[in-house]
Amino acid sequence: MSSFNKFNCFVLDVANALHDMKTGTAQVYKVYLTNTAPVATNTVYNTPADLSTANGYTAGGTTIGTITGSQTSGTFKFIGGTDPGWTASGGSIGPFQYAVLYNFTSGTKPLIGWWDYGTAITLTNGNTFTVDLDQVNGILTIT
Repeated sequence: MSSFNKFNCFVLDVANALHDMKTGTAQVYKVYLTNTAPVATNTVYNTPADLSTANGYTAGGTTIGTITGSQTSGTFKFIGGTDPGWTASGGSIGPFQYAVLYNFTSGTKPLIGWWDYGTAITLTNGNTFTVDLDQVNGILTIT
């Protein structure tokens, strides 16, 4: 499992109320794939560039489903409901090395963070790639 890295903008975006990470919110959070290395100063969707729609991948990524957010002793955990995944069909998906989490609902589509898988991955026809969201410790914590 790769570790999660946050974009610098996330801290200010939380302060500006761009993210509503509580249980049962109407906001949609998505993960997309890229082979362009994220930079902590990136701020909005498609920077770094998303993969093109092809062979079982849809540009814009896939939703993480129903989220939960909880606070215990001053630490908030943001937990995604469904591990996003893709299966190559009719050809390959990629290459990609990074999976990027962003807020699809907010008008600017602000970035939250990314996972680095260490090397470029190409899914060949019939193979599946899944981002394993930490259901215990959360995708991210705010303390």
